[in-house]
Amino acid sequence: MFSLYLNQTKPLGIKLIGLVIPAFLLSACQIVGPNYERPELVVPAQFTEAADQAPNKISNTWWTQYQDQLLNDLVNKALQNNTDIKLAVARIEESEASAREIGAATFPQVDLNADASRTRVTELGANPVSRNPRSNYKTQLGTSFEIDFWGKLSRAKESARAQVLSTQYAKDTVALSLSSLVASNYLVLRSLDTQIVILQDNIKSREASLGLTKRRLEGGVSSALDVHQAEVASANLSAQLAELTRLRALSLHQLALLTGDLNLNIASADIKSLPIPPTPPAGLPSSLLEARPDIRQAEEQMIAANAKIGVAKAALYPTISLTAGLGGESLELGDILKSAARIWTGGLNLYLPIFDSGRLNSKVEQASAKQKQALASYEGAVQSAFREVNDALVNLRQNTERETALNTSQQAAKKALEISENRYQSGYSAYLDVLDAQRVYNDAALSYVQSRQVRLVATVELFKALGGGWQESDAQQVK
Repeated sequence: MFSLYLNQTKPLGIKLIGLVIPAFLLSACQIVGPNYERPELVVPAQFTEAADQAPNKISNTWWTQYQDQLLNDLVNKALQNNTDIKLAVARIEESEASAREIGAATFPQVDLNADASRTRVTELGANPVSRNPRSNYKTQLGTSFEIDFWGKLSRAKESARAQVLSTQYAKDTVALSLSSLVASNYLVLRSLDTQIVILQDNIKSREASLGLTKRRLEGGVSSALDVHQAEVASANLSAQLAELTRLRALSLHQLALLTGDLNLNIASADIKSLPIPPTPPAGLPSSLLEARPDIRQAEEQMIAANAKIGVAKAALYPTISLTAGLGGESLELGDILKSAARIWTGGLNLYLPIFDSGRLNSKVEQASAKQKQALASYEGAVQSAFREVNDALVNLRQNTERETALNTSQQAAKKALEISENRYQSGYSAYLDVLDAQRVYNDAALSYVQSRQVRLVATVELFKALGGGWQESDAQQVK
């Protein structure tokens, strides 16, 4: 380290100003390291899968499209109380505090040092002195400031700002995943509610059928075989109902965990009362992926890594710092503020690495490699997001067609059941036909409800894949 101290007769402030002004002028044009340039999206301009519905404008509160106030309350409660959200918020606070710490390095640091001592030296030494103890008082304000000639501090601030944004987008990613989990589990719960109601109705129907076969047995019209078959069919539905009731309890427990309300209790409701949210228009641009919080997070991490290259490169150049001190020193405390007791120092420190066996250059190479890793992660996030949107679009379209087909199947099965029951009561067919028709109708009714659940969950996955929604283009809005 090379140090140059100012011991001239000019005032300290004038000398420091004379050093600081040209230093700032020089630092304005000496920032090292690459400037960030946003890479282009490495995906097609439009999604290969698209819906056929007319354009709609969806807000980021996408869950309100299901028009269910209870779902809205559950999502809002989860966004406030969930532990993953609290953890993400704490990480943002940590990142912001770290950024403030790094930013503080661009300003001078001022310290106050004060000490008082009382000493007594030997009278039998080589230079005899008075036996009386001696007091000494000293107080001093000191400051130090590193001149950012090469942009090391500026690049560090740039990296810190990007890290703050990255943690904020990470929190948004958690919120998006959390809201989609709440919505999906809520839809599963509503599906189980509807399936339970269907089973309860079918159990009542089979119990009535069982009573009929018993009466027919007593009248000698039917055999004991019909009675036992009816008992088997009724018991199987009861076992199926117990399983669905168990699954509903587990879904409710999961929602309680997600919302942070362990005493959560939700009344039964029909999933078929929930509307199907609008789907995006054909030709949806893939540039919408830029709004996804996980992609924005990956980009900010790339910006931070890019700035750290400048920090590493700046370490190859000289580090120049200004130091100054002003205070007083006296033997008596009452004299410390007098002009005769005044002390001051001023200095300029220069540090220049000469030979380090390539250590600093290795750090530059490490920073460059991390920037390449961040770039690859960003491109991977974009490509994965593109696939997720295409998957969600095709899932939604095919599940819609599947639901339509199963609805037709359910209606036909219901008519077949009515016909078989009438034929059995009239004596035109065996009871085995009724049992088969009951089984087919029960399976068709449950499959239809399950298909509605899958279709609605597919809309949730689409909202999640798009980052929560989309905006109409200007041309579409004019139309």
